[in-house]
Amino acid sequence: QVQLVESGGGLVQAGGSLRLSCAASGNIVSIKAMDWYRQPPGLQRELVARFISSGISSGTTYYADSVKGRFTISRDGAKNTVFLQMNSLKPEDTAVYYCRQEIVVPNTGLTYAYWGQGTQVTVSS
Repeated sequence: QVQLVESGGGLVQAGGSLRLSCAASGNIVSIKAMDWYRQPPGLQRELVARFISSGISSGTTYYADSVKGRFTISRDGAKNTVFLQMNSLKPEDTAVYYCRQEIVVPNTGLTYAYWGQGTQVTVSS
């Protein structure tokens, strides 16, 4: 069983910063990718940032155009935790933010996608 727990959301004024965390626990062999999605009110969920692992301490990142230069995705591999540092926040960044991790489980060696519970980020103007 794998569980993802998110933290770090809240209310912030435009121009401010927040840091989200998402820790995975349970039966984990390795983590292939770590993503952050968001779902603004009344809209579909969208990919914000992605970290694709290519080794113990390396990987490649992807960012949606709307957050490039403002958001940074990073990870602590030893703790199976992914972070999203959000700077220069705008009201349009208001959304529920979800983490998603592609995790290899023991016994079968198969990869499954797991989601966090979501955390609300509200940016006031």
